Amino acid sequence: MIKSWKFIYLSLTIVILSLSLQAKDNTSVIKKLSQKADAILSGTVSEKESSWNSSKTRIYTKATVQVDDLLKGTNTGNSVEIIYPGGEVGDVGELYTHMPTFEKNEEVLVFLKKDNNTNTYIVLNGQEGKLTVIEDSQTGEKITSSNSRITQLKSQIKSYLNEE
Repeated sequence: MIKSWKFIYLSLTIVILSLSLQAKDNTSVIKKLSQKADAILSGTVSEKESSWNSSKTRIYTKATVQVDDLLKGTNTGNSVEIIYPGGEVGDVGELYTHMPTFEKNEEVLVFLKKDNNTNTYIVLNGQEGKLTVIEDSQTGEKITSSNSRITQLKSQIKSYLNEE
């Protein structure tokens, strides 16, 4: 019986340590993204349109995000256009690994880099730079898909920006 309690204690200790390391790693990623991004915002995807490039060799998708909260950057309008590779045009679809995709009416928090040539944005660091925001069915609070409370995450981002 004592051996089984030691095993349970050891197992719980390992789980707690791994969760702690994962949280620390996530904090490090958010800090780096916050520092490198030209813009950080939360909002809702209002439009999504895929099209071929001029030589019809690649498909790109433009997602328009209505900005609810601008945490970093300057934006003269109430929306931003995000361009990313992949999408569907007619019967042809392209999918790129490690690249975020957007869905109409999806609520997001994104870390963006500005493309000065086209005045559009791309997501910084692929999938890492896009967080889907959902409502916790039990509390009604907004959380990310990785269970981080959005209010805490925004506060964390703002504190990183104040360090700069």
